[in-house]
Amino acid sequence: MAQPSPPLQTTVDRESIYQWVSELSNPKNSRECAATAEKREVVPDLAPMLWHSFGTIAALLQEIINIYPVINPATLTAHQSNRVCNALALLQCVASHPDTRSAFLQAHVPLFLYPFLHTISKTRPFEYLRLTSLGVIGALVKTDEPEVITFLLTTEIIPLCLRIMESGSELSKTVATFILQKILLDESGLNYICQTYDRFSHVAMILGKMVLSLVKDPSARLLKHVVRCYLRLSDNGRAREALRQCLPDQLRDNTFSACLQEDKSTKHWLAQLLNNLEPNNLPIAMSPLHNNM
Repeated sequence: MAQPSPPLQTTVDRESIYQWVSELSNPKNSRECAATAEKREVVPDLAPMLWHSFGTIAALLQEIINIYPVINPATLTAHQSNRVCNALALLQCVASHPDTRSAFLQAHVPLFLYPFLHTISKTRPFEYLRLTSLGVIGALVKTDEPEVITFLLTTEIIPLCLRIMESGSELSKTVATFILQKILLDESGLNYICQTYDRFSHVAMILGKMVLSLVKDPSARLLKHVVRCYLRLSDNGRAREALRQCLPDQLRDNTFSACLQEDKSTKHWLAQLLNNLEPNNLPIAMSPLHNNM
């Protein structure tokens, strides 16, 4: 009988990691060692080590700031994109960790990423940069912590996500829609978006455009998040009334039957949505199905 495979290594020598982190903050170092960001998968306490090591976060932010001059005009190269994305991957590690997330927000570190989300170039280096930046914000909202949503609502993340949802690649659209979904699932996020007609109509318009785009280029993963956003909007009375008039017909007929055939959660949410939009119907209980990516 074949011998079982040895378990994957899940720990790294602590002294080696401290040496590696110290190299990140060395101003004489090219900081290409950020390319070893994959180590975050095997070092559970890497985030606190990064955050509390002298000069490390400043060095990572410097990597980000150094790229600003090449995003407008758009001259970002693949090498520059890879380098800054390695730094972003380490910041995502800090954003994900419960011991560093609050300090990460209090320092307003996500704002350093917003210039990248403003970019519109469709070249691969820029798309990779936007996607990795969205990954940092996605790591924050995955925690379902009100502190995260409160912070994001004070920034321009919603219009930035809406822009990417309208014109980004499929993967970027998916992450941006997931971020919007998580904001909507928070009560303060739903109230914020439904507070004014302009905010709601902008969100509804972009979601409608995405539905039309999905007719041409189906994506079950992206459709799932679009439907979940619509369903959450239907929990608000004024939004529900508006959706009765503006929900795309493609969500009411069998246009997406092929995508829904093997996706029970999306099919269930769509049925909930249509039920909520029936005249005189109030929203039914929140779906117990998981709503993550």
